[in-house]
Amino acid sequence: MLLLGAGASLLSDAAVRPARALSLCEMTFGLLGCSDGKPGEQPSFYKSMATADAKVDAKAAASMISGYRRNNGLGLVTLDDKLMRAAEEQARAMASKNKFEHDAAGPFAQRIKRSGYDAKVAVENIGAGYHTLAEAFSGWRDSPRHRANMLHSGVTKMGIAAVYSPNSKYKVFWALILAAPDDRRG
Repeated sequence: MLLLGAGASLLSDAAVRPARALSLCEMTFGLLGCSDGKPGEQPSFYKSMATADAKVDAKAAASMISGYRRNNGLGLVTLDDKLMRAAEEQARAMASKNKFEHDAAGPFAQRIKRSGYDAKVAVENIGAGYHTLAEAFSGWRDSPRHRANMLHSGVTKMGIAAVYSPNSKYKVFWALILAAPDDRRG
């Protein structure tokens, strides 16, 4: 745990406040999908998706990706219902076919069109074998092509899904779609 202390002020009468440990959630103002402060409850980005009832915390994912983008001088991304459904469709198709491939639910351009999302730009990251959101994010961040997608300057919206497949060697399949609406057609 990182310790941050407040030092003595030169203007005070030498009163010194003791160091206080801050959690990662406090340092990021709760933007990382943190628990509601109950002791022992782990942040949602560390919860395993390798269970039948697991559901990815999309708000935490948007916060993580937005923070990463902000740290790289880019704008935030927000969740979009159509992109969420498209990501879910792709993750489910990979899980049901036990295939880690972009075309599991059909070619990407066709899937975006079929989703009803009128995209000016759209990119996709997939993953398999990552059990937590933190692992999936780290894997994408550490891959040049996936990092480029997360740092695409034109995207403003996103959808994400993780699907558990107990009989697969991967156990969890991920899909992340980042896009921007085509405002010219709107």
